[in-house]
Amino acid sequence: MTQIDIPIQPWFKDHRFNGRIVLPAVETLLLLAAEVHKKYPEIDVQVMEDARFLRFLEIPQDSTSLEVLVNCSRMKDGSIQARLLSRVQFKAMARILEHGEVRFPAIQKNCSDSVIHLEPLEEPVTKIDANRIYRELVPFGPAYHTLQEILFLSAQGASGTLKAPALPETGIMEQLGSPFPLDGVLHAACVHGQQFVDFIPFPVGFKRRVIRNPTRPGREYLARVVPVSTADDHLVYDLGILDKDKKVCETVTGVRMRKVE
Repeated sequence: MTQIDIPIQPWFKDHRFNGRIVLPAVETLLLLAAEVHKKYPEIDVQVMEDARFLRFLEIPQDSTSLEVLVNCSRMKDGSIQARLLSRVQFKAMARILEHGEVRFPAIQKNCSDSVIHLEPLEEPVTKIDANRIYRELVPFGPAYHTLQEILFLSAQGASGTLKAPALPETGIMEQLGSPFPLDGVLHAACVHGQQFVDFIPFPVGFKRRVIRNPTRPGREYLARVVPVSTADDHLVYDLGILDKDKKVCETVTGVRMRKVE
């Protein structure tokens, strides 16, 4: 188990839930991928499977860094299981809390099993302005206003434009890309899901993520959201991020979304 100090970037303060600053799930994935890449350089960190986001990692308001623990272990099939943990000190004892985990398979990535269908959305189509989304439906601060202009919604899913902020690339971002486009397409899924359930659906995990062409800061991308299943207490989506030529940059399949406390 490795102790890591996460530098608290100024834009993290725009990512809040119920008034609390919480570490974005996309940052958890970056952190775990970076640690796996350092310890197991033979592993392709552009493929992630069986991710779970178990509980929010809260960031104190005025902190400049956050101490966390990362545990990496090799499984029987050669894959690497990575977990993000924190230590909470009580009066009599310390307790370890798990916040997220993801598995990095040992085999090389196969893009053919992570396909997003790109047929045009069928009528009727609802249009929602991005300003309204971040004012009413996904109430994050300006740094996370990744969706741009108009989000289009129909029974077949959602599509829209994403803009990655022009922030410096560091560390593992060379392999994984900017985390903001993935965060933005999750916002689109959240908005689409609010048509079917009476709560704000948050991502709690996914089946598989494949990065083909890492997204870059300052560039625009296309978001595509495809509903897989809908239930009273959870939703499942497949997500795609494409460049302006409609070439797939990454896919995330089997995204599970539900109400969180």
